[in-house]
Amino acid sequence: MKIAFLTPEYPHLNTGSSGGIGTSIKNLAIGLLAEGCSVRVLVYGQKEEAVFDDNGIVVQQIRNVKLKGLSWYLTRKKLQKIINGLYDCKEIDVVEAPDWTGITSFINPEKCPIVIRLNGSDTYFCHLDRRPVKWKNKFHEKRALKNADALLSVSQFTADKTNQVFSLDKEFTIIPNSIDLDAFSPNDESNENNNTILYFGSLIRKKGLLELPLIFNEVVTKNPKARLILVGKDVPDITSGNGSTWQMMQKLFTEQALINVDYLGVVPYQDIKKYINDATVCVFPTFAEALPVSWIEAMAMQKAIVASNIGWATEVMDDGINGFLVHPTHHLLYANKIIQLLENDKLQKEFGTEARKQVTEKFSITIVAQKSLSFYKSLIV
Repeated sequence: MKIAFLTPEYPHLNTGSSGGIGTSIKNLAIGLLAEGCSVRVLVYGQKEEAVFDDNGIVVQQIRNVKLKGLSWYLTRKKLQKIINGLYDCKEIDVVEAPDWTGITSFINPEKCPIVIRLNGSDTYFCHLDRRPVKWKNKFHEKRALKNADALLSVSQFTADKTNQVFSLDKEFTIIPNSIDLDAFSPNDESNENNNTILYFGSLIRKKGLLELPLIFNEVVTKNPKARLILVGKDVPDITSGNGSTWQMMQKLFTEQALINVDYLGVVPYQDIKKYINDATVCVFPTFAEALPVSWIEAMAMQKAIVASNIGWATEVMDDGINGFLVHPTHHLLYANKIIQLLENDKLQKEFGTEARKQVTEKFSITIVAQKSLSFYKSLIV
């Protein structure tokens, strides 16, 4: 089968920076290749038109059409023409697109089915983050969902919340995100520092980064040797208008706690595994996700985790079995769970073993690719 992904991002040097959507697409593409499929990734918003091969994945870079006031419409029609051409030439059988900003809202291929996979729309995240959404984004996202031939979601929570925020009653097939288990396998090398707490991901309010300093303050009070490592991009804060979330965070740490914090900034994706491996505990106090790949990566490397207990969380982890789930605003309780893990090697290993088992059974690229392929085939008459 021949599958195409329409996306604003893809993790490759040629295509620029990429986030969770791009990583999820690449993981799934690798799994589909292993199932004998051909995969083409259509990356719009690029600086140039080009086609290149990424280890068997055909990546097609597409420039947006620039015309004041009409760029959004003309770009969509350009993408529609490309999809029709590829379908007519039997290069693709189906196209999958994300819900983010509703790129397919005015794309109506003549024959090629369009699938939307929920990874969290702008409307969805604004709702969880309790801030207003741009009307045009909500308009395009809702129209895209209503016009799609089929709908997927990475979590049941995201599907239910999406129906709620758009006042829809759509049926979604639930297929989660995936990771390459071989790429994120545990390393047996011992870690001499057993007091290292790691957060990796964007430094942004919606991921609980303004709660994390208050949590860590409590940790340091009881464990002065604890160290917090932060890895990820510093993002401007939309709510306050501050240009740096990291600057806002620094003011929230106590003087004693701040001494024990290392912010490393952005690191190459392939280096993330080293920081996960060296950590004793990974923390994710987020308020807004769909189904976070970062959690799965840490779980695959058998790390003890303290994460948010909101919505999607129970579809990833089981509280008290393969990690702890705590609301990000319960600072003392969150800190106590971290301390419990820092002080208990046996519990760390038990959680890590169960976490790896969970990922193997639910989130491997093989399992997710097979489920996705079966879904795609059901659309082809």
